[in-house]
Amino acid sequence: MKTANLSIPEIALIGGTRVALGAGIGLLLARKLNENKQKGAGWALLAVGALTTIPLIKNVIDKSR
Repeated sequence: MKTANLSIPEIALIGGTRVALGAGIGLLLARKLNENKQKGAGWALLAVGALTTIPLIKNVIDKSR
């Protein structure tokens, strides 16, 4: 098994992106807001979560080598 040494801020950043991704998906599936606000917030959070994951994955892969 490969290991990667990550700092606490890096772990928090990874957790934060998971929260944004999950919140975005949750807003897209929920019916609490009106449709326009729900879709806008949901897609924005989904995009932030997905786009910030890419450099984090690269960072973790680089550290595990």
